[in-house]
Amino acid sequence: MPISEQQIADRQQGVEKRISLACQKHQRSIPTLLAVSKTRTAENIRTLYSSSIKNFGENYLQEALDKQQQLTDCNICWHFIGPIQSNKSRAVAEHFHWVHSVDRLKLAKRLSNQRPSTLPPLQICLQVNIDNETSKSGFMIDEAVNAAIEISQLPNLRLRGLMCIPQKRETFAEQRQPFEKVARLLSSINQQLPRHTLALDTLSMGMSDDIEAAIAEGTTIIRIGTALFGPRQ
Repeated sequence: MPISEQQIADRQQGVEKRISLACQKHQRSIPTLLAVSKTRTAENIRTLYSSSIKNFGENYLQEALDKQQQLTDCNICWHFIGPIQSNKSRAVAEHFHWVHSVDRLKLAKRLSNQRPSTLPPLQICLQVNIDNETSKSGFMIDEAVNAAIEISQLPNLRLRGLMCIPQKRETFAEQRQPFEKVARLLSSINQQLPRHTLALDTLSMGMSDDIEAAIAEGTTIIRIGTALFGPRQ
């Protein structure tokens, strides 16, 4: 069954309450709520947009471009959060404000070269393979610092921070561990960036099942799909 506007509104209220309580408990600032809208309809997005959510994350390029066409009257900040094939990088560079899934130097260079000069720099996060999983892409911890230093100098990108998708963990304490590693890595990168390079300020981490753990470790963008829209059909 399609999800109703009222169900989305109720879910949004529940998510925002979870975020608020966790921020109070751990004395953290409220992170940006990024609604992960892959496989959801343009009307679902419009419902959340009309209730103050302005940031939406998409994983599939053609689906995202179709929704952008249907929502040209909305001032949405579009984030690409899925894997990017080389032949899709130009369209991503042209149609999104943020990319969270930059997982290799070659891709960063392509996005920089393909970003139209009429647009502001593309805001990007480096994807970190925090659990060294062979099934996931991303920079390993030991290569992330050098990659960040090089990518931070590319002309049409603004390197904002790091993104991770950890393995599923059961307890709150276990969930905090990978997020704490990513936060430490961000700090380490900032200490080693060339002078006059803007510091990284973004941790894109935490999803529906680990909101509280990500907030405890200082996430600044939290990517929420299921908790807002319900299980995917």
